[in-house]
Order: sequence, then structure tokens, then C-alpha cells
Amino acid sequence: MRICVLSDTHIPVAAPALPPDLLRALEGADLILHAGDVLELSVLDELGAIAKVEAVRGNMDRPDVQQGLPVKKVVEAQGKRIGLVHGSGPPWGLCSRVLREFPDVDIIVFGHSHHPLSEQRDKVLLFNPGSPTDGRFAPYKSYGVIEITETVRAEIVRL
Repeated sequence: MRICVLSDTHIPVAAPALPPDLLRALEGADLILHAGDVLELSVLDELGAIAKVEAVRGNMDRPDVQQGLPVKKVVEAQGKRIGLVHGSGPPWGLCSRVLREFPDVDIIVFGHSHHPLSEQRDKVLLFNPGSPTDGRFAPYKSYGVIEITETVRAEIVRL
């Protein structure tokens, strides 16, 4: 199973639309996870035309987005439990905070910091795809891919 992972797209503030090279890369995904700060529901509609989308709200999302999306959720994929949350507060300690949100998952996908991360903590993979549109607060623009077969392989992809 190929899962494409996004967060902090901030459309139309950070960019007028999702980058065309990102949209091409999402083709063929079995699932798209968005870890919040979508800003516009139309972004989720656009992603939904490519693959099934699971999303949560972020701290910068507009009221209609916040009303339509949960703060966190658990997604089942190929026998793995994936915790999906945006995250909150300052960047330091973010990993510890998201770990406390999900006591029994295999993977935690989060955003908020705009800093890409793929790190194993005990038996949990912490995965932040970064932002595909932010060039100010992130070291580079990126998204993520998680492939689940007999094993889990996670990759940060620079745009």
C-alpha cells in the first residue's frame, strides 16, 4: 500500500494552489493523509479526486474546515494503526506531545512544525512530511510517502 502524506499546505496563503509536481507524484496513491492546516476544503476535494483522503484539522484552518474535520483520528492501513494529528504548541517537545496522543499505534503522522521528520521511537514511527508549499519556515518543501507491505518504509520527498 502506497500512502502519500501531506501537512501544512496552507492554500491559498502559502501558495495559490498545490504544486503541479506534487499532484503528479500523488497519482497512484492508495491513500492520502493530510495532517492539517489545509485552510480551504477545496484542497481536500482536489486530493479526493486522486485517492481516498483522511484528514484532521490544524490550528490555522478556517472555521468551516475545523467544523468538518476531527482534531485527531486513527486510520487502519494494511494491518497498521496510524495516528493522525496536526500537533500544537512550540516546536520543541512536539514529538513527545504527539506520542502522548496515541498510546497504541504503529505510526504517528503529524505536522505543525513544517519540519520533515521520519524517526523511529521505540516501536512507533514518527512521521512529519513537512510542507509542500512553505519556503519560509521549513528547510525545504516536501511531502512524504509511506509504503506498507510486510514492512513499513517511510520517505521524505523534497520538491
